[in-house]
Amino acid sequence: MDPALLRERELFKKRALSTPAVEKRHAASDSGSHKRKKPKVEKDGSSGSKHGSESSNGKFNIKTSSGYKFGCLAKIVNYMKTRHQNGDTHHLNLEEILDETKLLDISMKQKQWLMTEALANNPKIDVRDGSYGFKPKYNLKDKKALLRLLDKHDQLGLGGVLLDDVEEGLPNSAKAIKALGDQIIFVTRPDKKKILFYNDKHCQFTVDEEFQKLWRSVPVDSIDDEKIDEYLKKQGISSMQETGPKKVLPIHKRKKGGQKKRNFKTHNNHLAGVLEDYTDGVPSKK
Repeated sequence: MDPALLRERELFKKRALSTPAVEKRHAASDSGSHKRKKPKVEKDGSSGSKHGSESSNGKFNIKTSSGYKFGCLAKIVNYMKTRHQNGDTHHLNLEEILDETKLLDISMKQKQWLMTEALANNPKIDVRDGSYGFKPKYNLKDKKALLRLLDKHDQLGLGGVLLDDVEEGLPNSAKAIKALGDQIIFVTRPDKKKILFYNDKHCQFTVDEEFQKLWRSVPVDSIDDEKIDEYLKKQGISSMQETGPKKVLPIHKRKKGGQKKRNFKTHNNHLAGVLEDYTDGVPSKK
């Protein structure tokens, strides 16, 4: 073979080895593809975090929270109260209650909590053989039961009954109270709450003017409520403070005692007859 051709062939090989253009393009394309794929991974991750946040803040977690549970309990108690006030006093089982309150999507764990703890220990729920009903403070069937309750309070000196308690325990209370008419007396407290009293018509009589003058002649300005209450208790009469709003007792601040004198240690007791006192200045020479 011609030696010139061999030299050209060797030079061509050297140039090909020194410039690997194809390998560099593949490396660049690979690195570029990785760079383009990285944002996609981040996007997927961000979208996954969004889904995770949505699932953490979604309905599933809300329904398993304590706030949701107690919200369901409050809804059930309010519903049982409303149906009792409307005259539906018969008891319902839990499935019937959940059906009527539209709480059909609660879990078995929450149902168990309602049956064993929430409804069983609620002071406003009456439990009978696995069924539930509303338990008011005064269980009144009709207007006669209300009148007997007010009469009993009047005879025992217990005072009146709150209108809120009557409306809670007496079905169709507005109609019953209206039917009783002047047999009931309404008194409005300072906190705007209304109290019902029995109107004992046997006590409606005319008092002679001489007795009225004697009654008004007795001064009571110097007697405060506590002394009157103490006197009534000694006579076996209970006052009606329990039906009124509770008084907030003033907080008495403790008086700070006088500062105690601090006892300082005395020194140089052995020089008591030698040392002189210069508190008032230098003593004058005798």
